[in-house]
Amino acid sequence: MKRREFIAATAAVLVSSRHSLAQTKPRRIGFLGRWADDPVRDPSHAAWLRGLREKGWIEGKNLLVEYRDAADGLPALAAELVALTPELIIASGPNPALALKAATTTIPIVFVAVYDPIAVGLVQSLSHPGGNITGLATSVPGGMTGKFVEILRELVPGAAKIALLVNPENAIHRLLLAEEIPRTAGNMGVALPTVEASKAEELDAAFTSAIAQHADAIIVLGDYLTVFEAPRVVALAAKHNLPAIYLFRQFAKGGLVVYGPELPDIWRRAGNYVDKLLKGIKPSDLPVEQPTKFELVINIKTAKALGLTVPPSILARADEVIE
Repeated sequence: MKRREFIAATAAVLVSSRHSLAQTKPRRIGFLGRWADDPVRDPSHAAWLRGLREKGWIEGKNLLVEYRDAADGLPALAAELVALTPELIIASGPNPALALKAATTTIPIVFVAVYDPIAVGLVQSLSHPGGNITGLATSVPGGMTGKFVEILRELVPGAAKIALLVNPENAIHRLLLAEEIPRTAGNMGVALPTVEASKAEELDAAFTSAIAQHADAIIVLGDYLTVFEAPRVVALAAKHNLPAIYLFRQFAKGGLVVYGPELPDIWRRAGNYVDKLLKGIKPSDLPVEQPTKFELVINIKTAKALGLTVPPSILARADEVIE
């Protein structure tokens, strides 16, 4: 081979190698929220990773994820992630989403599992979110509180006082306390006193308060605290002989009744948003999605332990009956 041809061939190989490396360089995104690598404790995170794999994105290979745990210090953590300039950031729940919205107007944000993103000011509308943020909601028109009360009254006939376990630090819970919950109480003629817990060590006192207020049952609203402390919450309901309804399937093992969206499915679908944004679609062009499936799960064993008879009307509607 002549010297000139050799140099040209070598240059071509080097250019090709650089191009290949550029093509395979991992994409980097951020994640602000709570998560656990244990798929039993956190099936939602496992579902999200599965949704990414379905679109060809493998964490640690062609996708790098910068995680920040939203246990506390959200504004600082949001600013820290923004300073890393990832291509997009996943916000798990309402508070991380609000912190990120305040921290950046340019980096795309995908919120996941936010009950009412319009009401808390994340988006302008579901069909046209606007700005740099979009995602997946967990609400449906009309709200969920009334449905919880309806189901509990079928299971506990004559229930006149139903407590609500809320986290006062959760932006959605504050919104529900201001609007949906008082409206539901008035429309359905039921007392809905609230008991509060923002930390795991406050859960015992919250259930004790519900009993002290002579609650006939309790609604456990969706929140990081209750989801990650699901076994403890279910155990406290059993300890106090208090019929409870929960939003997510994590509570079905030992919990009396679950009614709500299939959270792992929502997280799996979030992988599609990541894929589209990494391929150049703008957040403002991706409508906010609402749940496509709601589950009703009844635990007969727990009902019997509470001395309750599950009516045929609920059994007929149940997606799953745990014996």
